Amino acid sequence: MTYKSKFGFGCMRLPQTDANDPSKIDQELFNEMVDIYMEKGFNYFDTSYAYHNGASEVAIRKAVVERYPRESFKICDKMPTWALTSPEDNDKFVNTMLERLGIEYFDVFFIHNINVPWFKLAEDNNTFEYIQKMKADGIAKKIGISFHDNSKLLSKVLDKYGDILDIVQLELNYLDWEDPAIEAHKCYDLCVKHDCDVYVMEPLKGGVIVNTSDEIKNEFNAFNPDKSIASFAIRFCASLEHVKIVLSGMSKMSDLADNCDTYENFKPLSDEEREFLERMALKLRENVAVPCSECGYCVDACPEMIPIPEYFNLYNTSKNQPESNIYRLYYDKLGDEKVPADECTYCGTCLDHCTQKIDIPEKLEELCEHFEEGFSPYA
Repeated sequence: MTYKSKFGFGCMRLPQTDANDPSKIDQELFNEMVDIYMEKGFNYFDTSYAYHNGASEVAIRKAVVERYPRESFKICDKMPTWALTSPEDNDKFVNTMLERLGIEYFDVFFIHNINVPWFKLAEDNNTFEYIQKMKADGIAKKIGISFHDNSKLLSKVLDKYGDILDIVQLELNYLDWEDPAIEAHKCYDLCVKHDCDVYVMEPLKGGVIVNTSDEIKNEFNAFNPDKSIASFAIRFCASLEHVKIVLSGMSKMSDLADNCDTYENFKPLSDEEREFLERMALKLRENVAVPCSECGYCVDACPEMIPIPEYFNLYNTSKNQPESNIYRLYYDKLGDEKVPADECTYCGTCLDHCTQKIDIPEKLEELCEHFEEGFSPYA
């Protein structure tokens, strides 16, 4: 496998015509991005039943399936584990996904977001057995799981189901590699032990790695002014031997151009670069108020529907850019039909669903204190 073949198009954060409505995808821009991506020899598209409220699959049908021969591209989709209520739901969701995409089979199919509560749902609804049958029937060429938890759970899952799984999709990046909460390195090693290929999601940790302080940006620029911060993160993942796909969520043409440049001129990380990224990881941890990847699973679990990732994003920005007017944006959120951050009831429902193992109620309280101390909306 060449390094170039590792570049996957993640379709969780597609360009939108309305920033407040994820279902409003900029189809024309997406089509243009797909054309460039395919023209350069890349062909892997990753989506989910849930992405863009279901519109991601439809956008892929319009941009890819209806415009290119089926053998020229690969599509990965995922079972919405959290929505399973009976074994019959497996069929229902798969048929919906096939219809939205306009295809007869998946190149790759995952059970989505395996963590402690949703692993139980998958087992209760026979989803592991179901995807094994999908592969036997040719509905899925390869099968696996999208995993969002620590190495203890992954070991349990792979000990039980590793023999039937081809792939584990991991959240993996240089910031999480040795993080004791995420345990990316340990999870990677478990996949290798069980002979499962590794596909990578969140190589930029939801933007945390690139949306950083000027100090860290300046250090990257001094180290190599010709390469983007994102390119270092991508190369960290793609340089790992057992990583077969690295997903990049791209909403702008500039994102695509930078990623294409990275893969077309790919060089595995040198020892010097690895040491540099280790130092940057330490600094990033010091600068990040909340290590949120903005996956949004906490919002789905929250009884109050607090837009938790949006508030954490503002909090991180205010820490990295203290001179900005981000306080004004925080109070605008409160007045723009958003549930206030201080309406958290500390029920803890979100905790099992956080892919980053963040103490969300505690961080929301900290965030509220930060903004209340730093700015008065009446000033």
